[in-house]
Amino acid sequence: MNLNNNENSFLESKRIKLRALEPADVELLYKWENNTSLWHVSNTLTPFSKYILKKYIENSHLDIFEAKQLRLIIDVIENTPFSVGAIDLFDFDAYNKRAGLGILINDINYRKKGYASEALKLIIDYAFNYLKLHQLYCNISIDNATSINLFEGHGFVKTGEKIDWLNDGKKWKNEAIFQLINS
Repeated sequence: MNLNNNENSFLESKRIKLRALEPADVELLYKWENNTSLWHVSNTLTPFSKYILKKYIENSHLDIFEAKQLRLIIDVIENTPFSVGAIDLFDFDAYNKRAGLGILINDINYRKKGYASEALKLIIDYAFNYLKLHQLYCNISIDNATSINLFEGHGFVKTGEKIDWLNDGKKWKNEAIFQLINS
């Protein structure tokens, strides 16, 4: 995808747009970050206050080179625009030209509609063609077939597995490491 294929934003497709955090997103982030059913994928153990999230949004204007992370909201722009999730670049390493990648489509009603795939395509293009990164990586629980299929469908390759890495409260799970190299 050409970064400049849209006059409004190079982080936009026909159906979605990746946008920066806005002050009005505090309620959205509060809902998502405090959804305990998602904590196992974000390595979260404690809730976030609105105050902390407000401060996070206030600092989100920092350049990825300074903050070492970037969170973008995934907005569906068909008909009446609405937010369905977020996509993150984290552990940004400018010297080694790599970053971790995570994605969330919060509401089950918006999953399996292609929004995550479109967002992933846009962020890969941004990371490789704009930020000039050499590689992206992600960590996925081996029982999360949906995420594994999503990332493999965009060229990510499983390069390793961490044994008994995740505790879901009942049993230990392995976590796979996936990488996408910009060749």
